[in-house]
Amino acid sequence: MPSDVSPTTTAAPSSGRDLLEDSKLSGFHRRLTLYSAGGPFLDGLILSVIGVALTQVGPKWRLGGAWEGLLAASALVGLLVGGMVFGWVTDRYGRHIMYTIDLAAIVVFSVAQAFVTGPEQLLVLRFLVGVAVGADYPIATSLLAEFSPRRHRGAMLGMLTVMWSVGSAAAYFLGDWMLGFGENGWRWLLASPAVPAAILVLLRLGTPESPRWLLAQGRTAEAEAVMKKVFGPSATLDDIRVPDRPARFSAVFRGAYGRRTFFVSVFWACSIMPIYAIYSFAPQLLRALGLADASDGNLGSAAIALVFMVGCVVFLPVLARYGRRPLLIVSFAVATVPLLLLGAFPDMPPLAAGTLFALYAIAIGGPTLLQWIYPNELFPTEIRATAVGVGTGFSRVAAAIGTFLTPIALDTWGIGATMLLAGGVSVIGVLVSVAMAPETLGRSLESSSAV
Repeated sequence: MPSDVSPTTTAAPSSGRDLLEDSKLSGFHRRLTLYSAGGPFLDGLILSVIGVALTQVGPKWRLGGAWEGLLAASALVGLLVGGMVFGWVTDRYGRHIMYTIDLAAIVVFSVAQAFVTGPEQLLVLRFLVGVAVGADYPIATSLLAEFSPRRHRGAMLGMLTVMWSVGSAAAYFLGDWMLGFGENGWRWLLASPAVPAAILVLLRLGTPESPRWLLAQGRTAEAEAVMKKVFGPSATLDDIRVPDRPARFSAVFRGAYGRRTFFVSVFWACSIMPIYAIYSFAPQLLRALGLADASDGNLGSAAIALVFMVGCVVFLPVLARYGRRPLLIVSFAVATVPLLLLGAFPDMPPLAAGTLFALYAIAIGGPTLLQWIYPNELFPTEIRATAVGVGTGFSRVAAAIGTFLTPIALDTWGIGATMLLAGGVSVIGVLVSVAMAPETLGRSLESSSAV
């Protein structure tokens, strides 16, 4: 009978080496990392192009701040639904089944955006493309985590965050180019994610199922076949632990796992809420701070996205050497300071404002890296994707609220109060991290997820 407490595990007779945890980094690992990182790349691209597109379509359709906020937030609400629903689907039916279907949906919905005739149609399609993107997080991150060796897991999952920043930067460069196509340039821009999504569908074909998930389902022969395909004919299932009793969906909300879900959801939400608001409305925020005018707002936004990427890359070796907990707390605290200063002194010289923006973008790289690492390491195989989906869902609720309120706050209270609100959210994330962040560096998935 299913149990909602920590599952017990069994293992095959020990050979002293778990291939999944202790294998060397191979070409298969690198390809899987690249293919899995395609989802976050598309997320950064899809969620950032709307802010650029609205600079053209907003005046064309005479949209106010509320409509612009709804259009920017609709994909985030879709991410909530996609993460919550398909996290459970991934744990129930497997990782690789949805590994290509979700990207095919992104192709369809992205192309459809080029043919909308009003904000209502665009709102629905932005929601649907968000569902498809949200579905990819639990699918791709669970599959990657369950194949990655413990020594490289942080870097492999962290690369997904780096690619998110690359996708966002690409959105602003594409926007600066495609809006020059004429009054319908925004249509080409919103459809542009279909191209990389279609390429990724082809690349992901043939990706094997997770041996851990297969073992959890009692499909031992299939798990052994995958191990031999990936690691060679001598590979075995020795020392790979599997649950005796599957956990219920409710396990992510109860007891020790419930506390972990609370921690993951809150720190993720508090770190991502200001980020998404900045990415979605970077041109407007930069102009409000006097850092760009209408002609170079997109390029300035691309520069910010690239600095975000630099922050993620800088912290990758720190993550592997000093651990998860100190990186989260210190970088989160440092990232909070610029937001509060920008809010307290909105009329500071542009050079000072730009420096603080850059400091925030670099420092927030620490918490951003851990958004996909912690939920994959803190929950067992049978509820891992569900936990990632729940964390994704809660974080996107916060991001949707922040994205919706940002243009309204700018219109109503100005840039100072808007940045102070972002700083206050960040403070909450720091406090929760200090109180609850665990250390998982160097531990196997079975060890780090045990309670």
